[in-house]
Amino acid sequence: MKGIILAGGTGSRLHPMTAVVSKQLMPVYDKPLIYYPLTTLMRAGVREILVITTPRDQAAFQAQLGDGGQWGLRLRYVVQDQPRGLADAYRLGADFVEGGPSALILGDNIFHGHGSGRVIAQAAAPIAAGGEGAMIFAYRVADPRRYGVVELDADGRALSLEEKPAAPRSPWAVTGLYVYDGQAPEIAAALRPSARGELEITDLNRAYLEQGRLRVERLGRGFAWLDTGTPDSLLDAAAFVRTLEQRQGFKIACPEEVAWRMGWIDDAQLSRLAEGFGAADYGRYLRGVLAGG
Repeated sequence: MKGIILAGGTGSRLHPMTAVVSKQLMPVYDKPLIYYPLTTLMRAGVREILVITTPRDQAAFQAQLGDGGQWGLRLRYVVQDQPRGLADAYRLGADFVEGGPSALILGDNIFHGHGSGRVIAQAAAPIAAGGEGAMIFAYRVADPRRYGVVELDADGRALSLEEKPAAPRSPWAVTGLYVYDGQAPEIAAALRPSARGELEITDLNRAYLEQGRLRVERLGRGFAWLDTGTPDSLLDAAAFVRTLEQRQGFKIACPEEVAWRMGWIDDAQLSRLAEGFGAADYGRYLRGVLAGG
C-alpha cells in the first residue's frame, strides 16, 4: 500500500504565522507537524509516500524530508497549484497510485495511541491486500457539528455521511485518514466541484457508501486524534505531545526511531542520524534509543 500526505493549502486560519511558511512545517512541540502524519503511515507499514505541497513550499519540504532514504522510505513530491479539495489528491496522485491501494492522510492531523500502527494496518489489510472498497476512521467527539460525521447502524456499518451538520445524527467524526482501493482516482475524477469550488473528500467517501463499499473503523478511548488548523488546536497539540514525552521519556512521531523499530534502517544508520543532530536533545534521545532498545 502506498501513502499520500496532503500538505498543501494556505493555512489561512493560522495567519500571520503561515504567511511565509507552510503550516505542516511549523513545530508541534519539538518536531515539525509533517512528522506526525508521516510516522502514522510508517507505523502502518507504508514506505512509498507522495507529499502534495504548494508551489511555494515544495523546496522547503524537500529540504526537511529529502527523498526519505535516510529512513528507509521512498518519498516523491507533487505540487497542488491552488486548493482544490482533499479528493484532488487522487487527481494529482493517479500515476503514483497506479491503480493500487493507498492511504491518504491530511498533513495537519495527529493520531496517537498504543498500537495505533497495528490497528490501522489491520483495519486496512483487506484493501491493502487487493480487496475492493474504502475505509474511513471515525472518532467520537463532544461537538460533531464541527466535523464530517458518519452515521452508523447497530453493527457499525455506515448509513450516511454529512459535512458539519447542524443536527448531527451521530457523535462519530470522520478523521483525516482514509484508505482506498485502486478505483479512487477514477471515482475522484468523476466528482463535481462543490459550491466552494473544491473536490470534497466527503463526496468521494459518499460514492463508496452508495456502492455499499465503505467500511468504518472506530478509534476507541485509547486513541487521540488532534487537528491543528487553528492557533488554539496547534497549541493544544504541542501541550499534549510535551506532556506525554516528558512524562514517559518517549518521543512521539520520531521517524528515525520508527524506521529503526520497523527494521528499515540498521543500528549503524540510526547512529549516523543521531550524530547528525550533535548535542541537541533529539540526538541524545536517538543515542539513548540505540543504547537501550
